[in-house]
Amino acid sequence: MKRKSIWLENIYDQESILRQDITCDVLIVGAGMTGVATAYHLRNKGFNVVVVDKNKVGHGISARTTGKITYLQETIYSDLKKKHSLDVSKKYLDSQLEAIELIRSIIEEHHIDCDFESVVSYVFSQHENSSVMEEKRLLEQFGVEVEQEGNAIKVDGTYVFHPIKYILSLKEICKQSGVQFYEKTDIHFMKKGSHGYICGNELVSICAKKIVFACHYPYFLFPFLIPLKCTLERSYVSAAKVEKVEPYSAISVDQPVVSIRYHQDERNGYMIYASESHPLYQKYDSKKHFDVLEKSVLKMGLRPRYMWSNHDIMTFDQLPFIGRLEKGSRDLYLATGYNTWGMTNSNLAGKIISDMILDIYNRYEELFSPLRKLHIESLPKIIYGGMKPMIENKVWKSKKWNPDNVYFEGDLAIYVDKWGKEHVVYNRCPHMKCSLLFNSVEKTWDCPCHGSRFDLDGHVIIGPSNYNITYYH
Repeated sequence: MKRKSIWLENIYDQESILRQDITCDVLIVGAGMTGVATAYHLRNKGFNVVVVDKNKVGHGISARTTGKITYLQETIYSDLKKKHSLDVSKKYLDSQLEAIELIRSIIEEHHIDCDFESVVSYVFSQHENSSVMEEKRLLEQFGVEVEQEGNAIKVDGTYVFHPIKYILSLKEICKQSGVQFYEKTDIHFMKKGSHGYICGNELVSICAKKIVFACHYPYFLFPFLIPLKCTLERSYVSAAKVEKVEPYSAISVDQPVVSIRYHQDERNGYMIYASESHPLYQKYDSKKHFDVLEKSVLKMGLRPRYMWSNHDIMTFDQLPFIGRLEKGSRDLYLATGYNTWGMTNSNLAGKIISDMILDIYNRYEELFSPLRKLHIESLPKIIYGGMKPMIENKVWKSKKWNPDNVYFEGDLAIYVDKWGKEHVVYNRCPHMKCSLLFNSVEKTWDCPCHGSRFDLDGHVIIGPSNYNITYYH
């Protein structure tokens, strides 16, 4: 079994690293689905666009998703109606339908080979559940055709695809139009300059008039204070070979949530099965959840060939953050907080932000604005979901589940591999100094506060941290 995402299998892409100071009109920080989609919509519009990423294009959170393109998202419309209003619920549905049509039209226009397949989508429960039926009634009120099958509801007009093939195809389209991509290029600082903003690291700098932060979890604290506006959810995903690929995707409303879809590559068919999701800060023993996931797949008579985990940013009001980062500013933009539905919302974010930069009206600008006020009922979530895990982690020391080949000495953490080699790192995330945990399945050092991940030798894989934790003797 491979401890990595199936979407990274047989993916080869030539990388380019920034080695000199440059200037541009628009700098996009983050080359996942959001960043590349934003660049796509800004190409050929008279802007000099640069995209940078600390990793390789598409190799961050976008490579860890299940690759569903659907508007049937558990009971999101009922939830939004209760939390906000009927109008907000309908507008969110419209946004998802438009995002799906946007993806479909791009794939057709450019003849992108990304295993794009039409499927029906289900939301189901293992028992009779009134929330599923409430979702059905609301969708029908909005004009959506919904079928009921027992304790499940079904819609069409949804899809699945290979997210990395799609991203890399968009990258090539952008490059042909002059967009520049630089990988393994960290942004350690940002400051206001006389002609815009200056960003970069100890080796290179980029002068940009406008900046789009499309880096999943923004690495800065001010002015947005994102740790107080969301939590992170961790989920566990597997891919198992199957004889027959079924033309549907499904997700449950029960706990733990179960997500299913199928994928056909050049040789084999797979069932993509995800489960065991939980708030990142609540359960630290990742191996336990991987074991439960593997047993669930084995009970179906299947054997996982790939297993990996993913982090999703969950906003307290269940709406993404897409738009201007500062009031009155037309130069700083943010896109994050997709609440597990990143394939539609990241493509939507690319269109919304590009429209704002191009001074084109977008009807979803206000709905998803990062500057919107939080409701008073979000206060307990801010305390228990945002502040509590950071405070607990700074004083919590017990890591009893770790294997015998992992131990801690002061500020250092040591993993001894099967060849007896010691991998020594600093046991603090550079982002906000939270103590790290060892993921014995994927062999990474993980931050339970905000989701930074580092390889065995401390090189950052996923932010918000922009710095390594490598220890040099």
